[in-house]
Amino acid sequence: PHSMQIYLENGLKRPFSAVVETPRGPDNTVRVRNTGPMEFPFSACVEPDTTEAGPSGLGAPVTVQGGALRTYAFEPNVESVQVLLKTDGRPLNSKIEVLQGPNNMKTVIDLYTEDGMERPFFAVFETPGSGYVFRILNTAPLEFPMSAWVEPYVIGKDTGLEPVVLGGF
Repeated sequence: PHSMQIYLENGLKRPFSAVVETPRGPDNTVRVRNTGPMEFPFSACVEPDTTEAGPSGLGAPVTVQGGALRTYAFEPNVESVQVLLKTDGRPLNSKIEVLQGPNNMKTVIDLYTEDGMERPFFAVFETPGSGYVFRILNTAPLEFPMSAWVEPYVIGKDTGLEPVVLGGF
């Protein structure tokens, strides 16, 4: 099974979308639950994917050993980023942090899957504006490395960039 705890600073600006593998037949259940206060509702949609949605144009993976952290900075013209995390059949424990500017978290995902080959994690993250950095932390022990692909998904033009706001004002 998969388990994800997701924090989004602004779900309208940066919606969360992931592909969840369900390899063992049609009898699977997906539970979506809001653990935030009642004042912060959200909309969710879960549907079967009949197309081969997934990563496109990925290069070579980066091995992230257990306990290790990898960071990926992106140019301002990158409109969205694709993230694929896999293991060789072992459990996958990781934390994905999307930052815009120094220590300004936009999205945080705590992820667990019992078999990272049969149930890899794949998501596309919207990156409006500039200054995005992705941090991938393997929270598993040293004996459980994972492979990570963190690459641009959609690349646009350099026009209309939104400045990074520091200090919240």
